[in-house]
Amino acid sequence: MSTRLENRYDFILLFDVKDGNPNGDPDAGNLPRVDAETGHGLVTDVCLKRKVRNYVGLVKDEQAPYAIFIKEKAILNNTIEQAYLCLEINLKEPPTDPADGKKRNKEGQGQGKEIDRAKQFMCQNFFDIRTFGAVLSTGANAGQVRGPVQFTFARSIDPIVSLEHSITRMAVTTEAEAEKQGGDNRTMGRKFTVPYGLYCAHGFISAPLANQTGFSSDDLDLLWEALINMFEHDRSAARGLMGSRKLIVFEHSSKMGNAPVQKLFDAVSVEKIDKSQPARDFRDYKVSIARDEIPQGVVVRELL
Repeated sequence: MSTRLENRYDFILLFDVKDGNPNGDPDAGNLPRVDAETGHGLVTDVCLKRKVRNYVGLVKDEQAPYAIFIKEKAILNNTIEQAYLCLEINLKEPPTDPADGKKRNKEGQGQGKEIDRAKQFMCQNFFDIRTFGAVLSTGANAGQVRGPVQFTFARSIDPIVSLEHSITRMAVTTEAEAEKQGGDNRTMGRKFTVPYGLYCAHGFISAPLANQTGFSSDDLDLLWEALINMFEHDRSAARGLMGSRKLIVFEHSSKMGNAPVQKLFDAVSVEKIDKSQPARDFRDYKVSIARDEIPQGVVVRELL
């Protein structure tokens, strides 16, 4: 039975990549993202959220209340307008209060609260909106939703090495291209990989914000499932071998939390076992949790 969230959660996700590019930078020729000063690899929060969305969409077959708002080829304004249509609100009619202009009626205005009704409809039907939030004011205004679940960039434990590989394609796309190459169908290309990288991302879940969007205990269980399994259905030659390795969850006994998040995250250490050799596998690292440093009111759970 789904219930409201009554606890704050913070979590650490460890995932790795072997012989792949976990998150290419389009402004740098799709090179793996890297901190220029330290050489540590980076994976954006947007990339991680995309994988969660894709997993939930596959598992729940894009059906409400687990539909996905931000997805490939989606026309967002059309989706927002569809919400008004389902609520039987005619967008062609002016708002009850003419002062609202093209925006919909604000809370407390005549027959208003249209924006709030549309926002609630979107939260109820779209998993990623009630989880991560969304800007719903780009067309038919449904306001803005501040999501209870947020990620940081993931950062590699050690500096990464970006390798460049030459590849060939033994085919052409058109007859004109074949004639131009004089019968030699080979075309050259480049591929970038990280031999191995263990990445750490941090996440936060706010119970008060979850209660505002309707993010429930069932949604939380689905989020944990997605974080554990999201790489299993996101395979490609470019990304190499990727997988979630550790999911460490800190559950507070209150809505507002019982300890600063930095104190909790500092209790987890990830160290390379043999510092004289480059890491090439998760077994080259040791993950430790100093449980005696965890404050009262916080429970540590290793979900993976």
